[in-house]
Amino acid sequence: MTWSRNATAYLGAVLVSSFGSNAMMLAAGIWVMALTGDSSLAAWVGFLVWAPTLAGPVIGAIVDRVPRRRRVMIGTDVVMGLLLLLLLLVETEAQVWLIFAVMLCYGIAFVVSDAAENAVLPAAVPADQLGDLNGLRMSASEGVKLAAPLLGAGLFTWLGGAGVAVLDAVTFFVAAALCLLIRPGTIEHTPAAEPWRQRIAEGGRQLWRHPVLRRVVLSTSSLMFLVGMAGTTVFAVVDEGLNRAPAFAGVLMTVQGAGSVAAGLLAGPLQRRMRPHVFAGLGIALFAAGAALRCLPSLAPVLGAALLAGLAVPWVLITGATVLQRDIPAAFLGRVSGTVTLLSFAPGAIGQATGASLLAVADYRLLLGGAAVAGLVTAALCLRPVPEDTPAPGRLSPTR
Repeated sequence: MTWSRNATAYLGAVLVSSFGSNAMMLAAGIWVMALTGDSSLAAWVGFLVWAPTLAGPVIGAIVDRVPRRRRVMIGTDVVMGLLLLLLLLVETEAQVWLIFAVMLCYGIAFVVSDAAENAVLPAAVPADQLGDLNGLRMSASEGVKLAAPLLGAGLFTWLGGAGVAVLDAVTFFVAAALCLLIRPGTIEHTPAAEPWRQRIAEGGRQLWRHPVLRRVVLSTSSLMFLVGMAGTTVFAVVDEGLNRAPAFAGVLMTVQGAGSVAAGLLAGPLQRRMRPHVFAGLGIALFAAGAALRCLPSLAPVLGAALLAGLAVPWVLITGATVLQRDIPAAFLGRVSGTVTLLSFAPGAIGQATGASLLAVADYRLLLGGAAVAGLVTAALCLRPVPEDTPAPGRLSPTR
């Protein structure tokens, strides 16, 4: 397959910005911990990054108003690079609020960029390359997680948080430069006269009108809840199941990361051979198998479970992104993307809270067994026959 310049530039931007982002998100928590000595404050860093997903439909509706959404991608990268340089002012505990403020902006930038990218890509990349591109995007994002956090921690030890902030700022500026190379076709946008309430609600209505996308997104919501719940058992699996030190959880995360890289590389070819809801259902079934394997007190099954988890979640997320970009009219992509982001990732936080609460009163194997059963039920519901959506009206041919 011959890649267009647009696809190559986009993948380069994803690779560069993902590397800096993963290094910074770990370093930000370490930085807060080093300045305050409070682990609970450090944990707020992760919450602030993910909190803006709750406003996904609103942010997406704002993005839909912009006629040139490539400029949104470029502008977001430039603004984030400049905001990160403000962290050079952080020297004492009194300036910790600045780290929190920048990380909240980080989360907003993620939602804005996602909404803009989902509108730009269908107009910039041939339709038959979208599945492959989304898969490679996932591989790039997951692949850098194998090295970027280590670099971020090492750079923090050497130069402090300011050094990591400068590195991340540079990666945002480079990503913006790469996005300048993308030349999409004309993209529809929302008329300015459309009322706000109607604009936001239309994202949900567009999603509901597409049976394949609706099926995949609802299945993703269920899966991410189960992933969040099962994720709380990782240290119990390592300690009670394998009788190993807590640090061994890092080995499991590395194996899972390797599985995610492989998932992205395989996603494109597999999507061409299966209907979307079948591919998503397969991913959910793999998660259920992995949850069951984690119940076994043996190293090989647990490592296999980590690999399956790495394959499962990316396949479901990639499916949703590809169907979204393929079937939703460009004028609605921002708000539908925001709605999909909310429905996909908010359940994960609820699952984590549920799992943490249940783990205090129940054996971890009961949680994993329940997740396995619920995963199989979700997979079966996802695999049920569904009429294939017709392409959204008004979709413009992509620039090659």
